[in-house]
Amino acid sequence: MAEETVDVLIIGAGASGAAMAWSLADTRMRIVCLEQGGWMNPATYPTTGMDWEARSLGDFSVSPNSRGRPEDYPVNDTDSPIKASMFNAVGGSTILYAGHFPRLHPSDFRTATLDGVGADWPIDYATLEPYYAENDRMMGVAGLAGDPAYPPKEFPLPPVPLGKLGETLAAGFNQLGWHWWPSDSAIATQPYRGRDRCVNLGPCISGCSQGAKASTDITYWPEAVRQGVEVRTGCRVREILMRDDGMADGVIYYDAEGNECRQRAEIVIVACNGIGTPRLLLNSKSSAFPDGIANRSGLVGKNLMFHPYGMVVGFFDDPLDGYKGPTGCSIMSQEFYETDLSRGFVRGYSFEAVRGMGPVSSALSGMGAGRIPWGEGHHEGFRSVFNRTASLLAICEDLAEERNRVTLDPELTDSNGIPAPKLDYRLSENSQKMLAHGVERAKEVLEAAGARETDVNSPLSVAGWHLMGTARMGTDPQRSVVNEWGRSHDVRNLFIIDGSIFVTSGGVNPTSTIQALALYVADRMKQNLATLFD
Repeated sequence: MAEETVDVLIIGAGASGAAMAWSLADTRMRIVCLEQGGWMNPATYPTTGMDWEARSLGDFSVSPNSRGRPEDYPVNDTDSPIKASMFNAVGGSTILYAGHFPRLHPSDFRTATLDGVGADWPIDYATLEPYYAENDRMMGVAGLAGDPAYPPKEFPLPPVPLGKLGETLAAGFNQLGWHWWPSDSAIATQPYRGRDRCVNLGPCISGCSQGAKASTDITYWPEAVRQGVEVRTGCRVREILMRDDGMADGVIYYDAEGNECRQRAEIVIVACNGIGTPRLLLNSKSSAFPDGIANRSGLVGKNLMFHPYGMVVGFFDDPLDGYKGPTGCSIMSQEFYETDLSRGFVRGYSFEAVRGMGPVSSALSGMGAGRIPWGEGHHEGFRSVFNRTASLLAICEDLAEERNRVTLDPELTDSNGIPAPKLDYRLSENSQKMLAHGVERAKEVLEAAGARETDVNSPLSVAGWHLMGTARMGTDPQRSVVNEWGRSHDVRNLFIIDGSIFVTSGGVNPTSTIQALALYVADRMKQNLATLFD
């Protein structure tokens, strides 16, 4: 029997792969998605049991190196002060993200023109705006129209309530005369498209058992599957294959039993995140691409961008009900987002308010910081910490630098023997200055809000959630990996749609933009199906 060739093969079922599959489904092409994780069962999420805080440090940790689940692959991040955070499943890292969902700003697409740093994107905010809006509808984004930091935008749901903690921090921003606004949040604040509203359980980053948080396994994927898209789970892709005519031919992958399998395809779409995508491309060597597929520019894996995070915790005398409500979705501030050279650095950052921790995390962090003693005075110390903290995260824009990169580790492999990714990353002088500025401004806000003391954690080492830039978009094949609509310059039937195609990082969480880009690329593909490979 002849080997089946599908029309479209998508590698990765996370934020971008889901959006792409849903959008392409109306073409009635044969679409298959390979995902190395499985479908999640919300009934088994940590929040359904009393040990939820312990499990958030174990099998639901944000770090694949800590989790060690069968579907995970190791990441050598010893040469990076920021450690990789990701999750492998249908839904990808949206299973564990906080749902904080702002868009990039118009200026983020034009940093070279405006500020003389980085590179301009080949597209702009206006190009993505209708796809941002479509994605907001699909994900069920909650927010408040009228934010002066952005062009006009509307939301399908009302914003997440600020709560006592948000109101307290907002008063601090008001006292200083600085911008703040209710967060754009991928959290259902009312029943929406079959999902029930948030019940303010709190620990969003260990999976939402309520289904209020918009992970793509419960937003895009059910609709895509109903339209005929096939999702194959437990499938780890080893390499992308090439045909003699210079086109991609499909992939070699391992199934859940470890069997080596092959899937041929007319179109291959990579959606494996800013670390997983360069890892796959670099592992896909051939005579045509001895340094990895689609890598004639030599830029695959280079220009790795995180968002360096500076975290400042404020300790308050009064209870703040901070453990109630979506973890990272209260208020945000764009006061220091745009370049002001008097600050000593270019570009800027946003503030994200973070609610308080649960009792175990409060105790562990308090003891680690010396605020809660062992033995005598333990309970009194605990009471001074639990439910009395509020935090501000300074989410700093990371400038693209080729020295920050993903390569293949010469020794470390996953359980199938595929070389693991290795990170080489260091904070630039610009990032260090930005972090220092953000920490001092966060202290000012917290003190203005009534904090009696503050603690600083900067850069936040576990904050490697945002993985960008390692297969950047552009019009020059010598200076970019994909063109202005995600197609490889080198391989005409190979597309990349995740955060690796970012040209700049901005100073906000990237998921909204990742998904808008996937919808935009899908739309361009559908408009050009007859000439897609020209």
